[in-house]
Amino acid sequence: MTIHSVAMATGILPDAASILHAFGPWVLGGIALLIFIESGVLFPFLPGDSLLVTAAVLAGPLGIQPWQVLLVGIPAAILGDQVGYWLGRRFGRRLFREDARVLRPERLHDAERFFTRYGGGSLVLGRFVPIVRTYVPVAAGTAHMHYRRFLVWNTLGATLWVVAMTLIGLLLGGIPFIVDNIDVLMIVIVLISVLPVIIAIVRKTVASRRARAAAEAD
Repeated sequence: MTIHSVAMATGILPDAASILHAFGPWVLGGIALLIFIESGVLFPFLPGDSLLVTAAVLAGPLGIQPWQVLLVGIPAAILGDQVGYWLGRRFGRRLFREDARVLRPERLHDAERFFTRYGGGSLVLGRFVPIVRTYVPVAAGTAHMHYRRFLVWNTLGATLWVVAMTLIGLLLGGIPFIVDNIDVLMIVIVLISVLPVIIAIVRKTVASRRARAAAEAD
């Protein structure tokens, strides 16, 4: 069993290459759709980073050009966040329930803390953190961030993210080993992407244990 099959079996890694090939001649539309959904339609479990990188690496076999990935990816990312912003502004916390599988309140709370800490910059930084990038625009809408300010930061974040992921794919696509081992590349991308989330969880756990220890000592 390969690393790729293990990751797929455990649900760690969505198979971006297979998804792209499955779209056939509609691959550009598929890329736009998935980026749009992950960016703001409150479904954070799509392979956004690996999708863009893989699309650039496999551009030739897919029959597309990297500039076309930028052409569809940037608007899709911007529009997705627009939807997230207006959902947050219109419905706010009412979208989230304790018994929900995806829209749990703690996810919104984490995004709100991220937004409070980094302000408008969270719409740029959050783009590079899976799950966070889905909920930060909702947090911005819930906080009633001024729309023009949101639009500027959203456009900047979406553009930098799509361009960065596509450039990484272009750079790596020139390495034969990478092209022949795209599954390994995707695992590395996913691990790097979720590292900030893992660090945040570890910090939260350590802080919680220290708080309990201090309370017990008192």
